[in-house]
Amino acid sequence: MSADEETAGDERGRLTLVATPIGNLGDLSLRAVSVLRDADVVACEDTRHTRKLLTHAEIAGGGRLMALHEHNEQAASQQVLALLAEGRHVAVVTDAGTPGISDPGERLVRAAVAAGFTVETVPGPSAVIAALVVSGLATDRFCFEGFLPRKGHDRTMRLTAVAAAASTVVLFESPHRVRATVADLADACGPSRPVALCRELTKLHEEIWRGSLADAADHLAATEPRGEYVLVLQGAPPPPPATAGDVVDALTARLRAGETKKQAVAAVAAELRLPKRDVYNAALALTTDPTPGEL
Repeated sequence: MSADEETAGDERGRLTLVATPIGNLGDLSLRAVSVLRDADVVACEDTRHTRKLLTHAEIAGGGRLMALHEHNEQAASQQVLALLAEGRHVAVVTDAGTPGISDPGERLVRAAVAAGFTVETVPGPSAVIAALVVSGLATDRFCFEGFLPRKGHDRTMRLTAVAAAASTVVLFESPHRVRATVADLADACGPSRPVALCRELTKLHEEIWRGSLADAADHLAATEPRGEYVLVLQGAPPPPPATAGDVVDALTARLRAGETKKQAVAAVAAELRLPKRDVYNAALALTTDPTPGEL
């Protein structure tokens, strides 16, 4: 790269996503403080909240703040892109945690990446990871569902997917809806499914409750929910192994429906999670004129 190209690259703006404390202000990292101090503009979910954070960190320049929240993200993103085009450094924060995770920021990042600007992150506190690691449930595989839809078909479909997930599931919920969500999870997953209710993480009244979904419903009924919740749900248990009768029934149904032997064998092997050769052998026993080598 030539010196002129390097200079031109340096003139392009830079967008930095800065993770902020989810409760305890002592979790603000030194690097986050440095970036927030040096940025030309700080785009934030709530200017009042962020001004308090800057004051805590002894960072001057509250006038550099601009609002970027769920109601103005599209218009504010265009303003940020214009600043980046001028070569400005824009830091992005939300009220807590990492921008873009159940908070504004995702749309802005997509636009900045599409426009060719540098996008970087200052990682830090995460309610998802904090709840997961203290839950006592499996951490090797997990999925993050965020907030479930509030009602209707979309909520039903998401609950069904959560109930079937083999990995640990992490969800967010407000104190006003956590009782209903735990009740719906118990219906979808069964009352004995283990769960951890993580409330007010890193704050003075942090609480980690562990038990079954049925017991969680009783716990929430006996205590007034307060503060934001992170729910960590154990994954679905593996299905019981298929029997020889299960294989025969599944193959018979598909062959009678008009599927070829090859189609039926492939579908049943995938459905019952069995080796295709074992299912093929069962299919041979069902047909009067087997065709070796059909697979």
